[in-house]
Amino acid sequence: MSVFKYEAVDREGNPREGEIEAHNIDVAISSLQNRGLIISEIKPADQKSIFETNITLGGVKNKDIVILSKQLSTLFEAQVSALRVFRLLAKEAESPILRKSLDEVAADISDGSSITAALSKHPKVFSSFYVNMVAAGEESGKLSTTFVFLSEYLERTYELTSKAKSALIYPSFVISVFFIVMYLMLTLVIPKIAKILIDGGQELPFFTKITIGLSNFLSSYGLFFVIALVVVGGLMFRYSRTEAGATIFDEIKLAIPAVGNLYSKLYLARIAGNMNMMLTSGISMVKTLDNTSAVVDNKVFERVMKDVSRQVSTGSPVSDAMEKHEQIPSMLTQMVRIGEETGRMSSVLDTMAKFYEREVINAVDALVSLIEPLMIVLLGVGVGGLLASVLVPIYNITGAV
Repeated sequence: MSVFKYEAVDREGNPREGEIEAHNIDVAISSLQNRGLIISEIKPADQKSIFETNITLGGVKNKDIVILSKQLSTLFEAQVSALRVFRLLAKEAESPILRKSLDEVAADISDGSSITAALSKHPKVFSSFYVNMVAAGEESGKLSTTFVFLSEYLERTYELTSKAKSALIYPSFVISVFFIVMYLMLTLVIPKIAKILIDGGQELPFFTKITIGLSNFLSSYGLFFVIALVVVGGLMFRYSRTEAGATIFDEIKLAIPAVGNLYSKLYLARIAGNMNMMLTSGISMVKTLDNTSAVVDNKVFERVMKDVSRQVSTGSPVSDAMEKHEQIPSMLTQMVRIGEETGRMSSVLDTMAKFYEREVINAVDALVSLIEPLMIVLLGVGVGGLLASVLVPIYNITGAV
């Protein structure tokens, strides 16, 4: 049921306004007309003006979906009705987008729609993987168990992804601060020192001339340089949102030394985990591969999984289809072949998912231990080079005096 606000005039010409609850706006209009009201305006109660609307950048966070799945598993295990579950969670949701989606899901369920059909109308919130898992749970009558599996799997995946991202936050912050400090030094401090050095009349070392030249360039064109960087960054971001751009950036991401290996293992863990979850729920192999390609979140691996799905749909074994792609390591291919031969594919995929999750954690730890000394060297060379370019000519001047 939805709530609508209305403004109307009764048969005596008196203005009336209020709210009415109905399945849709047509039913609301019909009910008001049956009361003898002439409607002048009617709109959903939650519709706001542009000045009242909460502006939310981006979609629903993965963390919100993890928490939602935990709440769903708890409430369904407690045998609370689906309609009441989604209405309750809609009231508790902090994200405006998630709250609106859950309200609409509850309204669809109230109108007789299945949970799967209601969730599928919100692809930006509930992925195809999520919807198909819920569909399998509805078909098997094990919806509460499905939400338990989903909450555990999504939490594990979220923690793994968060750990990988967190490993890059600290070095990114330190390097950003380093470049900001260097920029301020070159535009505010070096010009004053350069004047003293030039007035001294001494022949300046080559690297000092480079530093002064760079300082002059940034002092004169620094603002334009920063604006150009922002514009280029914005254009690159927009390009990365296109199909071709996303593919190129994902290829670059996998080609970066050390970092590429980390991302590869992260995607392999996601592939094995998704396939295990869906096969355990009774979803066919072709549909499992299709949905895995949609949620792997990398265009390179998405293309690989789509090709594997296409080959499997024509009768090829999964292991043979995977073997044709260099992105899939031979160990995973061999383990999948063992799963096919023994009929224990789900168990094998679960083992591989946990293996690659451990590999990601180890790769993150190794990357952090590698980045820290590299940052120290970078900062030392940068700061030391800048100081040397200034101190050496000053020392020469004082020595000459």
